[in-house]
Amino acid sequence: MTGRRVPSRDELASYVRRRRNWGRWADGGESGAVNLITSEKRVSAARLVTSGRTVSLSRDWPVVPTAENPDPASLYVLFFGTPSEGGAGDYLGAAYHGHSVTHVDSLAHVWDEDGLWEGRDPSKTIVPSGVTHGSVDAWKEGIVTRGVMVDVPRHRGEAYVSHGKPVHGYELEEIVASEGLKVEPGDALIVYSGREAYAREHGGTWGGRSDMPGLHPSCLPFVRENDVAVLIWDMLDLMPLPYGGLNLHTAINAFGVVLLDNALLEPLATTCVEEGRYEFMVTVCPLVVPGGTGSPVNPIALF
Repeated sequence: MTGRRVPSRDELASYVRRRRNWGRWADGGESGAVNLITSEKRVSAARLVTSGRTVSLSRDWPVVPTAENPDPASLYVLFFGTPSEGGAGDYLGAAYHGHSVTHVDSLAHVWDEDGLWEGRDPSKTIVPSGVTHGSVDAWKEGIVTRGVMVDVPRHRGEAYVSHGKPVHGYELEEIVASEGLKVEPGDALIVYSGREAYAREHGGTWGGRSDMPGLHPSCLPFVRENDVAVLIWDMLDLMPLPYGGLNLHTAINAFGVVLLDNALLEPLATTCVEEGRYEFMVTVCPLVVPGGTGSPVNPIALF
């Protein structure tokens, strides 16, 4: 699938079935595409750290309800002792899947008519006590790799991705080429779409509406052909979904890719310009939740 022609839904569905990663990593299947991040890959990523500058890619813990955050996270601070002696603690809680919390999706997060990751039956895998395959604790050692930033607004000369102009796979190819980079197996692909700039002009939010701008399903072949291990993005799937259940989240159950949703990428875009480069080391450390369908995270880019 090359050139600027956008594949039809049937063409893309056929491609995804042909190129599924099911069974590719045998006993390491629970980690999915993270298997592409070898020890050598991590050492290579560490060599990109030269200035020592760090940038968090996490949004603030979202306790204020908005259209984008209809089920806000909780933060209860506890006071122990007296004014002259004591301590403090807190309780945190969140329904983190959605459009507000920065989080990773485990490989048990979504499925289609062919099943979960590696064809598992969702009715047998998704149980109240925790998923039995594809849990987020498969990544408990952390995800450390090379990050490649794709700055869509800068490439377009526009403030943000608009609903009528979603990000297509051919555009990812063009931007990476224009930045003088090549996406390599095991990389974290970071797609910046200008979510903060969009929110500033649209009532303070990007999510929580039926017509959200974002990435078109045509980006799936780019992810697979380049053996991307992690997709980090600020805007998510184009809404309404043009191909229904076939969308970028399909990269989870078809390719075993880690999706890191709701990243804060505006500061990273600024840093890339200031540092004069679009590649760096990135670390993602999910909570160790056996049976979990994901985890809030604070990703860090290191220059």
